[in-house]
Amino acid sequence: MSAPQRIAIVSAFDKTGLLDLAKGLVAQQVRILASGGTARMIRESGFPVEDISAITKAPEMLAGRVKTLHPAVHAGILARNLASDEKDLAEQSIDKVDYVICNLYPFKDTIAKPNVTVPEAVEEIDIGGVTLIRAAAKNHARVTILSDPNDYPEFLKELESGEIKEESRNRYALKAFQHTADYDANISAFFRGRYAGNGQQQLALRYGANPHQKPASAYTTSSDLPFKVLGGAPGYINLLDALNSWPLVKELKAALGKPAAASFKHVSPAGAAIGVPLSPEERKVYFVDDIEGIETSGLAQAYARARGADRMSSFGDMIALSDIVDVPTAKIISKEVSDGVIAPGYEDAALEILKKKKGGKYLVLQIDPDFQPDPTEVRTVYGVTLTQHRNDIEISPASFSRTVTPKDFTLPEQAARDLTVATIALKYTQSNSVCYAKNGQVIGLGAGQQSRIHCTRLAGDKADNWWFRFHPRVLDIKWKKGIKRPEKSNAIDLLVSEELPKSGPEREAFEAVFEEVPAAFSEEEREEWSGKLGDVAVSSDAFFPFTDNIYRAHRSGAKYIAAPGGSQNDSAVYETAEKLGIVFVEQNIRLFHH
Repeated sequence: MSAPQRIAIVSAFDKTGLLDLAKGLVAQQVRILASGGTARMIRESGFPVEDISAITKAPEMLAGRVKTLHPAVHAGILARNLASDEKDLAEQSIDKVDYVICNLYPFKDTIAKPNVTVPEAVEEIDIGGVTLIRAAAKNHARVTILSDPNDYPEFLKELESGEIKEESRNRYALKAFQHTADYDANISAFFRGRYAGNGQQQLALRYGANPHQKPASAYTTSSDLPFKVLGGAPGYINLLDALNSWPLVKELKAALGKPAAASFKHVSPAGAAIGVPLSPEERKVYFVDDIEGIETSGLAQAYARARGADRMSSFGDMIALSDIVDVPTAKIISKEVSDGVIAPGYEDAALEILKKKKGGKYLVLQIDPDFQPDPTEVRTVYGVTLTQHRNDIEISPASFSRTVTPKDFTLPEQAARDLTVATIALKYTQSNSVCYAKNGQVIGLGAGQQSRIHCTRLAGDKADNWWFRFHPRVLDIKWKKGIKRPEKSNAIDLLVSEELPKSGPEREAFEAVFEEVPAAFSEEEREEWSGKLGDVAVSSDAFFPFTDNIYRAHRSGAKYIAAPGGSQNDSAVYETAEKLGIVFVEQNIRLFHH
């Protein structure tokens, strides 16, 4: 008994290479079944072809919208080499289909046209073609599915050799699944834009990373957006900051049991902190000595610390708050230059304060605190899609139990707390990154540097500036009336850093904000005051390759350092820490963030 004739179903919108394919199929005695324009083109070129109706016994209907949707087609494609399937086919007089050659209507091209209408787009939604491709790809253990004309030559070579290899069928099936996935993604994106509007699943943004990058949007595919816009209108970078800073404060609160806050700029924290009571000096340094109720609001204390860590970098920040926003916290925010806030909720009076900010344009987002993101993160860079498992490692004081030097040293509770703050902050900071922390808050953070030592220096310089703001000379500054917070922050930064100009217009502008111009710090004064900074916790998102990092951290009061091991120079790093009296903790988890 001779083997049954092999069958190919051909239904291709893109007819590139179609006639060469038909010629090759005919040469191998493959029966060709085709539909519509595909059948007409093959027939007019002189190759034998049958209409799909030859097996369906039904005409094409509804102007061609129904032609392949029939059991004679799909049973033939989906049948496996099983006795039960053979029996079903025999009872219905259906033949197996061996090859499916199909690609889809040009939906993507259609919606790319200006002013395309919904009816025009709907006409380009392929039904039968998608079903053919999906059925053949599902049964690729037996059926060969070709959705890309570029694969025809290789397919014909294997057909001539007598066998389509399993490896080839697998590769063609993957292409087919990707073809239908991309097709459906474009359809859903088009209708999301038309029907979701600014609803629960999609939010139109003002623009992308830059004003010329339009259009821009935020959307979800499997659930509603996890946040609501209560005020203002978000931009692309606003949401990058909001959706990076929210998990930071959520994790800080979970790890340490206190309200948490972050001040975020350009996808890295400028500051982060938990709600630790503020001393009178801290309230003055952080410009919150006039905030009524701050002594009883852990959230307000946390944001005062987060904002106060690096006031220069926090200018125009996105704020994340772990708890329902109260009036003291809202009052601090109302006085600062800031772009927006994300929190799980707002007291009515606090929301009213925030809605008045920036003439009613201040961005206020309410996040669902119970939202759990998909464990797989996806991003597209230059047309290439990257995926990874979300960084869901949990950091807590227990993460710092293994000390390298001295061995088996038990960290003070305050040290474990500050290392937790620094390390969770690093988890959401652009790498490379190093963080200094003290008093439950970030005091210096070096982000996005290509070399580890530059991270350590940058973070150390910021920590030094933070510390000098507590110098009596700074605390006793006499400001002229009407000087605003940003001007004060800039003047203090010049005074405490080593960037203070000695003369010229910049010096004149510096002196113009004071009733009494404070004297610059001498080298001796700097050395004396710097020596009083201690018990600083330092964390790194990866190993320290050289001892220079340890020496630099020590200059800014480092007493505790946490970093993964793995460098060839680990032993020298540990020995240097021991020599300087630093407790070195190996926490074993690299925390790169990009």
